[in-house]
Amino acid sequence: MTLDPQVSTPYTDSGGAGIEALRRDLDASFRKSTALEQENRLLRLELRLLRIKHFGASSEKLSDGQLELMEGEPSVEKAEVENEAALLPEAKEEAGRQAKRSRQGIHPGREPLLAHLPRIEQIIACSPEMCHCGQCGRENKIIGYERTEVLDVEPAKYFVRVLMREKRACPLCEEMGVATAAMPVRIVEKGKLSDAVVVDSLVRKYGEHTPLYRQLIGLEREAGVILSPATFNAGVMRCGELCEPLSGAMREEILGGGYIQADETPVGVRCDLKKGRNHQGYFFEYSRPQGLVVYDFQMSRGRAGPEGFLKGFHGVLQTDAYTGYDQVGAKGGIVHAACMAHVRRKFHEAHLIAKSDPLPREVLERIAALYALEACAREENMDANTRLALRKAQSAPLVKALKERLVEIRAAVLPQSALGKACSYALGMWPRLEVFLRDGRVEIDNNWCENGMRPLALGRKNWLHIGSPEAGKKIAAIASIFETCKRHGINVREYLLDVLPRIADWPSHRIAELTPLNWKKSRLS
Repeated sequence: MTLDPQVSTPYTDSGGAGIEALRRDLDASFRKSTALEQENRLLRLELRLLRIKHFGASSEKLSDGQLELMEGEPSVEKAEVENEAALLPEAKEEAGRQAKRSRQGIHPGREPLLAHLPRIEQIIACSPEMCHCGQCGRENKIIGYERTEVLDVEPAKYFVRVLMREKRACPLCEEMGVATAAMPVRIVEKGKLSDAVVVDSLVRKYGEHTPLYRQLIGLEREAGVILSPATFNAGVMRCGELCEPLSGAMREEILGGGYIQADETPVGVRCDLKKGRNHQGYFFEYSRPQGLVVYDFQMSRGRAGPEGFLKGFHGVLQTDAYTGYDQVGAKGGIVHAACMAHVRRKFHEAHLIAKSDPLPREVLERIAALYALEACAREENMDANTRLALRKAQSAPLVKALKERLVEIRAAVLPQSALGKACSYALGMWPRLEVFLRDGRVEIDNNWCENGMRPLALGRKNWLHIGSPEAGKKIAAIASIFETCKRHGINVREYLLDVLPRIADWPSHRIAELTPLNWKKSRLS
């Protein structure tokens, strides 16, 4: 009688052959059962991870020490830091003190309003009965004022500016004709919108992510002004045309810096390639930490976009694991660096789906030690050479130990588990992860660049898609100006009002003088 109907060898009650066949069959059944159990476990873990991503908190919470080490990194959101701070004992004590003060009715005090704002005083008189002494009837004298400051606002005022250009002629010499004062240079020549209105619409759309149609609704509601959407959009696109040469000059500047971070994000594009739905285009970002930010629009995610933009670049290119960048600079001249934050993220996912497993947490704490050194370098404002010396002395041993530990963990876990995949991903990227140990300019991660993508992602949720492929280039140029101004504390409204009217008549070989950073230098000099 056989144990398994699929087994051809019969089992006998006596004889070594029958017992051996039974043993082989039991082993096969056990292996099959084990494989199914492993597959079931992996599928359950993947399902748990999907549920966590969809329904769970977006912040990556870890230990108290992890928070202290990661705080201040550009990749960490303010909300994430605040959530993590709630786990600290001193934070809990402070929260308890605040709650106690709240119960006792003790106000923590009012923060003073910004000193640079103008002050408009409004005197509030006492009531008539308060103006005379209740005992002798004499008039009470003013001995001072109880001062209270509140932030106030005046709604935007729209008006029509009438440009009266002088016309002059000689009363005796009619043949000399009439001389008329020249029209001031404007962003939209012969347009019905002033430069201030055009730039305001630009700031609202790309700085505050308010679509043009919402701006038009607000304009009609608040000021009773009705404008054509085509007129409004033409002003924005004209700004994009004028920003394109500025973006080109910024590209030349960033290519000469020797270190670039790159990332990409999808965006819907209305075009003839797909009927009834948007085509998926991409914004590529090329930036330098605390430096320039330049966006490039492409109709696909292929490597042709990065190859075209980075043509002639020599230096370090830091990206995520997207293979589209792999062949860029294949003939030499470009060193590829990877992002430690992406590595950390995968181990954090492994920690989420198996919080009782100490291995993912161990790896996260090892990575946090590296970030602690980066935070130290940043707090002390180390230059590239000093930071490189710190990394060689302290970070390099930690990186070596981390690699050795990942090799051990990968050998001990299932290859298809979240932890196994995280180890394989990290070790596969390891040569690129070590680049920051050899170059003090290179960041440990690509988070400066990823942060630069957030305004585009936020805007995309509001304006939904781009109207045409041609508009994509203009929007990329506008976004380059806005993000660069944001990083360097430049008032983008002031910059655009000063620069855009001049670009059309500005010599092309001197366009670099008008880029945000050079404009800021000229204002400071």
